[in-house]
Amino acid sequence: MAPKKTSKGKSGFFGVRQKPSGNWGVEFSDAGRRWWIDTYASAHEAARAYDVAVWRVVRPRSHLNFPEIETRAEAEMLVPKGINMKEITTKKKKPKKPSVVVSAGETDEEAMARFAREHPEYVQAELEYYWQREAEQKKKGPKKEYEAGPSTVIPIESSSEDWADFSDEEEEEEEEEEGCDDPTKEEFWAQFRSSDDEE
Repeated sequence: MAPKKTSKGKSGFFGVRQKPSGNWGVEFSDAGRRWWIDTYASAHEAARAYDVAVWRVVRPRSHLNFPEIETRAEAEMLVPKGINMKEITTKKKKPKKPSVVVSAGETDEEAMARFAREHPEYVQAELEYYWQREAEQKKKGPKKEYEAGPSTVIPIESSSEDWADFSDEEEEEEEEEEGCDDPTKEEFWAQFRSSDDEE
């Protein structure tokens, strides 16, 4: 299969286009690959650099900007700056997963079933993902459960009256406690003696 011939652009030369800076850039394609050659001050010089690339990959003379040049050595001599071919790599875009569009009057379940019929490869990929994840979890072993179960809060119903009763009881206890102070040694003997006198 013969390589595709590059069309002449606004510059009037194959593979040459003007840059915003005013200089002339050279691109070259071969076997499905794109190459950036360099930037040159004039379109004429850039076209000669393109021809050097054509000579290097042994393209037909019809692909040359200057077919009158007889040899590769002569072509390279006419480009004192030389050429510096760098491959232009483009990142391949990942295909976007089609979205599920729910039509008017269609339920979610019907839309998902239609999607599964139209795109079985996505359904299969999703199933495989979950199978793989399940297999990995089985290898790791069962999940560790917490020793204590979930905490439960039991609500206690109470009325304001209950609280009032409780506060009254507290006050009575405090009063009783006040009279129960431990007597000193002298007070104890004084009380003991007075009880003996009464008898």
